[in-house]
Amino acid sequence: EVQLVESGGGWVRPGGSLRLSCAASGFTFGDYNMSWVRQPPGRGPEWVSAINSGGGTTHYVDSVKGRFIISRDNAKNTLYLQMNSLKPEDTAVYYCATYAVHSGTGQVEYGYWGQGTRVTVSS
Repeated sequence: EVQLVESGGGWVRPGGSLRLSCAASGFTFGDYNMSWVRQPPGRGPEWVSAINSGGGTTHYVDSVKGRFIISRDNAKNTLYLQMNSLKPEDTAVYYCATYAVHSGTGQVEYGYWGQGTRVTVSS
């Protein structure tokens, strides 16, 4: 069946780095746009970053721009999020998900989701 499995989360000090991975199976990974969405404790989900199916176009929420890098290896069916200069406000459960954009409206619709991996940034 379709699976997205996040890994790489954990506890880091402010200013530290962490690399998240999302392993995909059960579908043609290289045909799908991919995204990272996070949910801080007690708050709603927040979109973080996106990458198109071929990996040539990336987008970031302003709060992580310059600190995070999204990438993918389609041969390995894996999505990555390199997180640098981490801040306490980055603390959240991070999810990977497929998405599609409706060309007429620009509205994003998410498809498959992973189970999430927890990131805690604290001293």
